[in-house]
Amino acid sequence: MFEKATRLFGDDPAVIHLEVGRPDFDTPEHIKAAAKEALDAGKVHYSDFAGELDLRLAIVDHVKENNALDITPGHVLVTNGLTHASFAVMLAAIDPGDEVILLEPYYPQVINKVQLAGGSVVLVPLNSDDGFSIDARRIEAAITPKTRMVCVVNPNNPTGRVYTRAELEAVADIAIRHDLLVCSDEVYEKIRFDGVEHISIASLPGMAERTLTLFAFTKAYAMDGWRLGYLIADPKFMPALMKITMNDVSHVNTFIQAGGVAALRGDQSTAQAMVEEDKRRRDLVCRRLNALPGIKCRVPESSIYVFPDIRGTGYKSQELTDLLLERAKVVVESGAFYGPSGEGYLRFCIGSESYERIEEAMDRLDLFFRRNDRSEDLADAS
Repeated sequence: MFEKATRLFGDDPAVIHLEVGRPDFDTPEHIKAAAKEALDAGKVHYSDFAGELDLRLAIVDHVKENNALDITPGHVLVTNGLTHASFAVMLAAIDPGDEVILLEPYYPQVINKVQLAGGSVVLVPLNSDDGFSIDARRIEAAITPKTRMVCVVNPNNPTGRVYTRAELEAVADIAIRHDLLVCSDEVYEKIRFDGVEHISIASLPGMAERTLTLFAFTKAYAMDGWRLGYLIADPKFMPALMKITMNDVSHVNTFIQAGGVAALRGDQSTAQAMVEEDKRRRDLVCRRLNALPGIKCRVPESSIYVFPDIRGTGYKSQELTDLLLERAKVVVESGAFYGPSGEGYLRFCIGSESYERIEEAMDRLDLFFRRNDRSEDLADAS
């Protein structure tokens, strides 16, 4: 929707952008300072192809403490963001004809990467009646002799779900029995609310050797423009992964890796303050959306997204998305953008604008629905 909004309104400051999945916070100062110091100290030359050792050591300590992953620097590959990590995984692990199971609503970029590798995606709907939970029976039914991998986004974009241990154990059981790889996107691991627990599927028994786990500094530390991420995998995968990364980027920018070290080893209070502000925005948006006719909004456990059910409004997802842009100058994403299971939903990004701007957006939605309420027509028809 960003392109359509730009085409219609250019850079009109009256347009409120709740569609782009990026933080509106600045990168914490101590992280920027570390990168500047590295630059001034002459960290301007070629780096280790797998990433600077001090960053990989910081990652080792971080995932041991936070994700229960007992690894060495040989398990770590530093990447140009999580998108690059996903690209490397798909090109290294997927052969022409392989099938990759993708839970939907899904993160759309995964599909292109699988197709670039010559594979195909098999969609498995999450259980929308149970808060978009994982239904292992649906995954099992989708497996064929061509199945190579299951992709999990946890915490989830766009639904905001954090999968329970039981859900992840069910996926792990399937992966082990069918000898499948698992690609686990965990970029939102730090943005969690109300004390909900996040579990890395690679920490479950039998999963470390078959799971490729993707992380990034993007969301937790407001470093989206830095393009800095990393993946964790058994060292047996590293030659194939590095064959991809060495030939497309050689290695990640040298001096920004010092910023990654500062992010992981430095003061976490600024990052936590950003999570607290995201929670404040989440609570505002969910409360206001639930007050609108025909909308039901489940309170997300994580991420910077809210995924309200709009089926009671009488609008299709893209129809309502277009109307909110044209009549209210509020930009959101159609749930259908995230797959067939997303039809009847919208995705709001609560991280891309200030609290005050989001509050203004909710006021505009309230006015829109007072003027365009279809829910009464639907009730009469029933």
